[in-house]
Amino acid sequence: MPRATVDDNKRMNIRLRPEEKARLVRAAALSNTDLTGFVLKAALREAEAVIEAAERVVLSKRDSLMVLNLIENPPAPNAKLRAAIAAMPKPSQKRV
Repeated sequence: MPRATVDDNKRMNIRLRPEEKARLVRAAALSNTDLTGFVLKAALREAEAVIEAAERVVLSKRDSLMVLNLIENPPAPNAKLRAAIAAMPKPSQKRV
């Protein structure tokens, strides 16, 4: 289970093997930056990519037209949908 982040601390610790650190230090030097800046820039770039992929749905033109058509012309409710609607609490009923 992931641990909760600590918001009151501006530091982040990471454990890595010596060869991994040496590779990062070399890459940072070749980029004319320090290790912290190099790692932070790469991590933020990856974080943005992960967030973008999780929050955006990209549809083909065909699929976009299909979604728009379904919004404009929804199918008639089937038996399962009617049963689900009937099982919902009425607005006047209190939910516990």
